[in-house]
Amino acid sequence: MSLLPASATATVPDRFQRVDTLSVLRNGSVGEHTAAEIAAATADGGTVVYTDSPAERIGFAAVGRDGELEPAGVLDMPGEPTSVDVLGRLALVAVNTSESFTAPSGVLVVVDLDTRAVVATHDLGGQPDSIDVSPDGRHAAVAIENERDEDVDDGAIPQAPAGFLTIVDLAGAPTAWALRRVALTGIAEVAPSDPEPEYVSVNGRGQVAVTLQENNHIAVVDLRSATVVNHFSAGTVTVRGVDTEDDGRIDPTATITAAREPDAVAWLDDRTLGTADEGDYQGGSRTWTVFDAASGRVVFSSGNELQQAAIRQGQYPDGRSDNKGVEPEGLVVATFGRNRYAFVGMERANLVAVYDVNDPRRPRLVQALPTGVGPEGLLPIPATGGLIVSAEEDSAADGVRSSLTSYRLTRTPLAVALARNEGAPSIVSDGIGFGATGFGAIGFGALSGLSGVPGNQRDVVAVTDSAYSPTRVLTIDTLSAPARVHAELTVTKAGQPVDYDGEGIAARRGGGYWVAAEGDGKARPNLLVEVSRSGEVVREVPLPAAVAATATSNGFEGVTTTGRGDGEQVWLAVQREWKNDRPGQATLARFTPATGEWAFAAYPLDAAPAGWVGLSEVTALNDRTLLVLERDNQRGDAAAIKKVYRVDISDLAPAAAGQPKPLVTKTAARDLLPALTAGGGAAHDKPEGLAVVGDGPLRNLVGVVDNDGVDDAPGESVFLRLGWIR
Repeated sequence: MSLLPASATATVPDRFQRVDTLSVLRNGSVGEHTAAEIAAATADGGTVVYTDSPAERIGFAAVGRDGELEPAGVLDMPGEPTSVDVLGRLALVAVNTSESFTAPSGVLVVVDLDTRAVVATHDLGGQPDSIDVSPDGRHAAVAIENERDEDVDDGAIPQAPAGFLTIVDLAGAPTAWALRRVALTGIAEVAPSDPEPEYVSVNGRGQVAVTLQENNHIAVVDLRSATVVNHFSAGTVTVRGVDTEDDGRIDPTATITAAREPDAVAWLDDRTLGTADEGDYQGGSRTWTVFDAASGRVVFSSGNELQQAAIRQGQYPDGRSDNKGVEPEGLVVATFGRNRYAFVGMERANLVAVYDVNDPRRPRLVQALPTGVGPEGLLPIPATGGLIVSAEEDSAADGVRSSLTSYRLTRTPLAVALARNEGAPSIVSDGIGFGATGFGAIGFGALSGLSGVPGNQRDVVAVTDSAYSPTRVLTIDTLSAPARVHAELTVTKAGQPVDYDGEGIAARRGGGYWVAAEGDGKARPNLLVEVSRSGEVVREVPLPAAVAATATSNGFEGVTTTGRGDGEQVWLAVQREWKNDRPGQATLARFTPATGEWAFAAYPLDAAPAGWVGLSEVTALNDRTLLVLERDNQRGDAAAIKKVYRVDISDLAPAAAGQPKPLVTKTAARDLLPALTAGGGAAHDKPEGLAVVGDGPLRNLVGVVDNDGVDDAPGESVFLRLGWIR
């Protein structure tokens, strides 16, 4: 199954493939709070310069021949850098030096990229945001935002002083550059006395488009004469088929009408400009829009297309449904060979949508690229066929680190890349696919448990955890490329949808399922749930009371079955040590449905270099062997343990509750880290599903990553192809 619409495939045969991710902490230390926000590159694409506002510095990364990234040092700035562009071998850095909202200030710092020395500094007269150098290298445009204080009058505008546009004439030595100010007051319908310029983009005719985000307005300024030649409201838009409720359900059936309040702006050609309609004060339409720059007329609106792309790739942030959804923020346009692309960054979905804009009035979506958390800067490098995305979110407590991710234009078929775990998306859902009126894609994410289906040579089933409600069983076609979620079954109890923290699933011979529902160590117990083939709960099986009393918040994480008929046995994995367990030992529990008996064995966990190590899944290879997925809780560079072990149960005699548990022996079967990092992304912390597909002595092993519902997480839904296993 192709990800691309047929028309786009014919026009744009190439696609962008992720090749490397650099945690920017490698330009500093693990303990620092750092961020990559806006980036620029030298003409040859060999050096990337990025702003690091929290650390008050700019950073450098070297880009290799194949797009690989290496840290290349930092340079301190006199304040918070907000944006950067490159002119030849000079970096032009806009730096915020403001002491307060009422006394904004900033400077333009010019850096020689060969010597890493500051060669000029210019007073900007206010707090800068965005900077863009004109294609002919004669001018730079700087948006001086002088942003409002959101703690004053609930952030309402106007709040003096007003923002403006600064034009830098780049003639002569950097110390001799002249600066001109262009007032933007009196043009917007919203708070005309307080324009807040957000973003700038210069076209080939020497015109700069400026978004006034809070004012919901766009201005076009001639750089040579420093005059406003046109301006218009960004307007409002009605979008149907969006999710507006933060309720754990992906339900794109609502309609919104909102002001666009655009953030980034980019020229599709010299007469057509596009905006990323992030919203700020009151608006945010979840769209990107193309305007005729002369008339201000809308010639294209993406409608719900960005949301549908996120839903279809299992990367929709339902927690943001009531507040701007996927939140389009970044937008850049560039020509690669004979094709022109627009890149739209979705800040909350952690995706970049790639559009074919060869016809600027009819953009066509061709890809959506997974990124780090909070894609802020989008940097196409046509000279090398590359794209760099800077993701700004940095939270060591959540295991999220700011990053630069490199992509390259390639003709390698997606199916070939997926077979090597290098392609993205690796899993999508059914529905009508990409389209401005799209409904119907199955919402998914947080894939925890996974199970093969007896007698089925291609499908597996997954269960959703507490990130979504109600609990659903999803059927996935593993032979599609990408893997394809093509059916869903809601779990019901007494005829009503039910919410479990489903962390494991086992498809039974003859139909139906066992679901492992994780407890919280308090009011919610760990349960083994028997579910009919129609999705109805048949029974809930609790642990023996004495065992349940020892539970912690890390409970059931996987379930599988061995045997059949009256000989069926159900095995469950407990994630971490419980109160009465020996340190470094988790539990494998066995339930016999025919007798109702529970028995238990101890499982030796690997030692954790950092954080903790626990079990995420158990699946039967055959009636004598279990495969156990063991992982640490670390992401990215810190990830060390993501492994599958074999456990021989042919001679194992689990003990009854309260009796000493026998300790199982494990042998290594797979290291998942190579597969998790094969596609150039940062290693995910939660490979949580594992399944054996098909019958016979030689079968396929597959896995999935729990994306935490895109909540303080990269959010990419990942399907792993782990090869044959016997």
